[in-house]
Order: sequence, then C-alpha cells, then structure tokens
Amino acid sequence: MTTAAESVDVLITTAFLTAGDEVDTMLRDAGLTTKHAPHLADLPLPERQAVLTGVRAVIAGTQPFTSADLACAEDLQILVRTGVGYDSVDVSAATECGVPVCVTAGANRQAVAEHVFALMLGAARRVPENISNLAAGSWQQLTGRELRGATLGILGLGSIGKAVARIAQGFGMSVIAYDPFFDEAFAAEHGVTRADLDGVLAQADFVTLHLFLDESTRNLIDAARLSTMKRDSILINTARGGIVDEAALVEAVRGGIIGGAALDVFAEEPLSADNPLLHTPGILATTHVAGATREARGESGRMAAENVIAVLAGGQPAFVVNPEYGSAAV
Repeated sequence: MTTAAESVDVLITTAFLTAGDEVDTMLRDAGLTTKHAPHLADLPLPERQAVLTGVRAVIAGTQPFTSADLACAEDLQILVRTGVGYDSVDVSAATECGVPVCVTAGANRQAVAEHVFALMLGAARRVPENISNLAAGSWQQLTGRELRGATLGILGLGSIGKAVARIAQGFGMSVIAYDPFFDEAFAAEHGVTRADLDGVLAQADFVTLHLFLDESTRNLIDAARLSTMKRDSILINTARGGIVDEAALVEAVRGGIIGGAALDVFAEEPLSADNPLLHTPGILATTHVAGATREARGESGRMAAENVIAVLAGGQPAFVVNPEYGSAAV
C-alpha cells in the first residue's frame, strides 16, 4: 500500500472512485501509481502537503481544491473534475501554476436531465408530501398538476439544457430558453423559443437552471427576480446552489410569491439539518445526486482516467476550462 509520505502519480479525491475499481485498474495498467484521499479537504494543511507532494495528476470530486493545495502539489500536470462543475477548484491559482483544469464534459448529461424531471414530477404531483402523509396515517388525495401543456423555461441551453429540452418534448411541454450563447440551430430543430432571462422567468410554469456558477451568476435568482415569476411556478436547480439566493427563495415560497422549488444543489454542502430549505413546505431537496447514476459515474471516471493517462504520457489535455494555463510562467 502507498502511504501518505510516499509520492504517487495520481491522487484521487472523488468519493465514488475506490481502490481496485475500473478507474484505478486503468491507471495502474498504464504504469501509474495511485492513492485515494476522498477527505483530503478535511485534513490540516501539513497533512495535505504530505499527501500532495510529488503528485502529478489529481482526479477530483466536489470538495474544494484550493490555492494552498496547488502550492503543495508542485509537480502537478493536470487536474480533472469528475463532473462539469469546477467552482470547487481555484482555477485562477491553477492557471498561475500552469496546471490545466479539466472536466468530464457530457458524462452526466442524461443523468442530470432525468433528475430534473424526477424533481419536476415530484414537485408537480406533490409526491414527497403524499408519501409523508401516508406514512403518518393520513389518506389525503392531494391535487397536483400535469406537465403536458405547461411552459418549461431553461436558463442555460448547453449540453444538459438541451437534453432537458428533448425530454420536455416527450411530455408535451412548450420550451423557452435563455443562454448568452444561444444555439439557434438546435432551437429551430427542437422547437425551442428564445427569450431573455427575465422573459423566461415571467413566462415559465417551471424554470430549470443549467448555468455555470461564477461572479456573473452568483445569486442571479434573487428576491427581485423571484418576484417576476408566476405565482404557481416551480424553480428547479441542479446546477450550483450559489446561483440562487436561498434566503430569498425560502421567503418567496413561504410568502406565496412562487409555487415551490426543487433543489439538488446548495450554496454550502452538505446541507445542515436545521437549514430552512429542509423545513419549508413546497421546497423539495435532494443531496446533490443528479449526476449520481452508475452509468454517469462510470463514464466520468473513465474519461478522467483517459485524460490523465494521455497527459502524463506527454499528450494534450481534453475539456480544459482554463486554456490560458499554457501561457503561465512556471
């Protein structure tokens, strides 16, 4: 077994990847040494430094990978996130260190899109409320609503947003979308109507978020924007928690400004048990599992391993989110 004091080629912090699995085998068959450290971010800095010293590649999960971590990993040549979100990585610091930050684009597209509809149906048909009532001995036949004929608003018509739009067609929904880089060809082919952000919020019965989190989208859905939505509309977020002002959302649902919300992501994770999002009727919450299918996790792990193997063999990284890393002085 490799110890923390020994240098390794590939450090794996993704919690669902384990020693001896397919990804570990792929890396070892390529002649690389591996170490799994899913709780790296919880260690004191001196212990993190001991783990990161000599590491040439990181396959990272959702826990933070900071500038301090990058400073410890002086030999790092690539960092791959097993997913498409990379806000947990200090990308600016990585760029300054000349390290490409990569994602596994497309691996969880279908998984996330399907979970959007799991949340949408759960909220529309009041499934969690029905289940809890029945378990408590109360036989209430709650009135829900159908998706057919409803307008779905998509904020972010990228890879996942497009998958959501395709599924929506099967339910007979009308789809409107906002994206700063709107794909006119896709929209024309799939009957998606273009609107600006405020137009989507005002017209949609269901709004689903598929935007990256950065300073331009942080708290994008705030009290002012929530107030422009339909009073019976439902907000769905499987993107990043920081896009929504969570305190404003709680107030909007409690005050009847919107009909409800269904969330898989939160500003701080894990969510504390006393968080009002968990105790507000009309808000449904899951534990950041939209991309957590066997299929999606398997594909993201394989993509990450292939990228690492290629780069450590002298090749070029794929799905790089900071292409300017190559111009950094190292």
